[in-house]
Amino acid sequence: MGSKDKALTLLLTLLLLAVTPSVISCPPSDRAALLSFKSALSETFHGIFNSWSGPNCCSNWRGVSCDPTNSRVADITLRGESEDPIYERTHRSGHMSGQISPAICRLDRLTTFILADWKNISGPIPPCITSLPFLRILDLVGNRLSGPLPSGIGNLKHLTVLNVADNQLSGVIPASIVNLPELKHLDLTNNRISGRIPSSFGRLQLLSRALLARNLISGGIPPSIATIYRLSDLDLSMNRISGTIPVEIGKMAVLASLYLDGNLISGEIPPSLLTCRGLSILNLSRNAIEGRIPDVFGVGSYFMELDLAYNKLRGPIPKSLTSAAYIGHLDLSHNHLCGRIPVGSPFDHLEASSFISNDCLCGAPLPKC
Repeated sequence: MGSKDKALTLLLTLLLLAVTPSVISCPPSDRAALLSFKSALSETFHGIFNSWSGPNCCSNWRGVSCDPTNSRVADITLRGESEDPIYERTHRSGHMSGQISPAICRLDRLTTFILADWKNISGPIPPCITSLPFLRILDLVGNRLSGPLPSGIGNLKHLTVLNVADNQLSGVIPASIVNLPELKHLDLTNNRISGRIPSSFGRLQLLSRALLARNLISGGIPPSIATIYRLSDLDLSMNRISGTIPVEIGKMAVLASLYLDGNLISGEIPPSLLTCRGLSILNLSRNAIEGRIPDVFGVGSYFMELDLAYNKLRGPIPKSLTSAAYIGHLDLSHNHLCGRIPVGSPFDHLEASSFISNDCLCGAPLPKC
C-alpha cells in the first residue's frame, strides 16, 4: 500500500471515529447513588429493579435516562399506574413499598424525579432534595409519604412541576414556595397540610394550575392570587378557608375553573365573579355565603357548572340567568331563596333537585306558585 493510500485510510479512520457516537456510561458515583436509592425500596411483583444491574446505569436500567452530553443521570421515571406497558399486559397496577433514600440527592444533575402511584412508599420527602440545582419535575403523587414539604423547596429555581397529591403530608405550605419563578403546575391535593396560603402566593407568575383541595388549609384567600395572569385552574375546595372572596378573583384573565366548595367562606358573591368572561366552572357550595345572587348574567355568561348550594343566599333567582349563553349544571338548593323560578333556558331542562330546600321558591320544576 502506497503512502497516499495509507494517508487516505488514516483519514477515513479518523473521520469514522469522529462521527461514531461513543458509548455512554454513567459515572460510578451515579450508579452507586441509584443502587442506594433502590436498596430502600421493594417491588417484587413486576421486578422493575431487575434491570438495574451491570456497570452502566445509562443502558437499559428501567426508568433511568442520562444526559448524552455528560453521561450523568438526568431522569428517573417510575410510575405504578397501568399506562406503563408492563402493567397493561398484566392488567394490574404496581405496588412498591419502602422509603425515598437521601441517596437520591447525590444525583446532582437530576432534572426529573417521578416516583408516582406506588401506594405504599412511605416516610418523609428527604429535605436534601431541595439541593438538586437542575430539578424541573418533582412528581411523588399517589404514595403514603408523610411529614412536611421541605422548607427549602424554594431553592429549586428551575422547578416547573410540583405534584405531591394523594399522600399523607402534614405541616404548612413552606413560605419559600413563592420563590419558584418557573413553577407552572402545583398539586397538593388530598393531604393533611394545614396553615395559611402564603400571602405573597401571587409571586408564582407562571403558575397555570394551583390544586390545593382536601387539606386542612385555613385563613383567607390571598388577594395576590388574582395577579397570577396565567392561572386557569384554582381548586381550594374541602379545606377550612374563611373570610370573603377577593373581588380581584373575578378579574382574572384566563381563569376557567374555580372550586371553593366545602370551606367556611362568608360574605357575598362578588358580581365580578359571575361576569368573569373565561370562567366556566364555579363551585361555591357548602360555605356560609350570604346576600343575594348578583343579577349580572348576560349573553357572555357560559357556565358548564354553577353550584351555589348549601349557603345562606336570600332573595329571588336572578332573571338575567335566562339570557346566559349556556348554563349546564346549576344547583341553588339548600339556601333561603324565595320567589318564582324564571321561565325559559336553562330552567326548562333542570330538575327539582336544583332548587329544593329553599324558603319559598315555586314554579316549574317545583310546584306551582
